[in-house]
Amino acid sequence: MIKEELLNSLQNYTSDNKLCLRMWLEVEKNYSKSNRYYHTLSHLENLLGELTPLKDKFTNWDTIVFAVAYHDIVHNTLKTNNEEKSADLAVKQLETIGFPRDQISICKKIILATKKHEPVNFETNLFTDADLSILGADPETYKTYSQHIRKEYSIYPDMVYNPGRKKVLIHFLEMKSIYKTMEFSGRYESNARLNLQTELNNL
Repeated sequence: MIKEELLNSLQNYTSDNKLCLRMWLEVEKNYSKSNRYYHTLSHLENLLGELTPLKDKFTNWDTIVFAVAYHDIVHNTLKTNNEEKSADLAVKQLETIGFPRDQISICKKIILATKKHEPVNFETNLFTDADLSILGADPETYKTYSQHIRKEYSIYPDMVYNPGRKKVLIHFLEMKSIYKTMEFSGRYESNARLNLQTELNNL
């Protein structure tokens, strides 16, 4: 699904099919690295699956597809600038296909918004809410997600990881609302709070 969507969107701006394929292969390679357990192509599929039913709510669907593809393309657990690096790579690659500059700017802002998941505007809020939809999944799916996150940060011992993870969980639990849009809050808010609290209790 993400491959077809990305190639379709790329082909709206360039007839160079080899370039489009190279851009897809770059996305595929990065999200398929062996040290990734959650931030994988499956995450992109899930995110796209959450957003596709809301397609008519976005001004430019291609911008959203590109944001999906690039928002976690750089993921180094030793760094804190992954969103910035991902956004920079998105800008660089989208410039090569002549994607409109105003839309490149919007795409960059959406990617950067996934760093803190704070309210921005309706379209960006839909994207960041979809990015957090996993938090409101059924308990077993959430447990698998939390285990995958732990594996991605396996370089850190529990004495380092657990306090950092607790900080993240508490950050979400202290939000007035984890989800910023009605499209997601009604479906996921209560489950997300239960899942986060359960993980916190088990740390």
